[in-house]
Amino acid sequence: MSDDVMPIEDYLAQGGMLTSPDNVPARYRGELLRLMASFVDSELAGAAGFADIINDAPGIKERISAARIVLEKTDHAGRVLEVMGSFGVDTRRYANHHPWAARVARDADIGAARREGDMRLSVFHYPLAGWADAVVMNLLMGKASVIQLNELSRVSYQPLADVFRIILPREARHTELALVGLERIAETPEGRAEIAASLAYWRPRVAASFGLAGSVRYETLSRFGLRHTPNETLLAQWEGAVESALSALPLN
Repeated sequence: MSDDVMPIEDYLAQGGMLTSPDNVPARYRGELLRLMASFVDSELAGAAGFADIINDAPGIKERISAARIVLEKTDHAGRVLEVMGSFGVDTRRYANHHPWAARVARDADIGAARREGDMRLSVFHYPLAGWADAVVMNLLMGKASVIQLNELSRVSYQPLADVFRIILPREARHTELALVGLERIAETPEGRAEIAASLAYWRPRVAASFGLAGSVRYETLSRFGLRHTPNETLLAQWEGAVESALSALPLN
């Protein structure tokens, strides 16, 4: 379909799909690469942070679960990085271009800011503080990832949408593992206290990963078919999913 028959933004806004870097307009290409970089950087940073906590796991099953999460998050980053490679990104250098395990101070407040070319979501700049804290963060961010991946699975660049559909059920499984871990931690008063403290710490930081309500950038992405659901709607879905998950835990 040529641009003189239908403007590319109209084509995309009406559900049209692009399938090759060869027919991608420059502005669309920039937004698509930004979206992919944010996902890849977040997965690499998330995997690096969780890798540091594996040895804090209380048993073999928990260590296996944590190692599986690290492995699969790294694999997810690799799958999306392959798509970036089709746009000319140097995939061999990319994975080492930033210290993914680097973190800000625990009491820092960076909002939703990106830092020094690192495109990870801001929540992945904060450090984990022990096993219970890591499991709480994994549950909250896992719920967010499932909602965000449901959205990303509808992107208008078909090869990327296909990859996200493969990744989605694996990220959902990570959330299930986190819930099992929290059930075990919640068996003791000390564990329940740790969970409460970590929930208070991580909930606002994960919430910030959904972005601002009424985002101007969302409107741009929507025109390109790279987004379909406003930030505030996704945030409300996440809040509902978190409340549902926590209601099943003996936290009181």
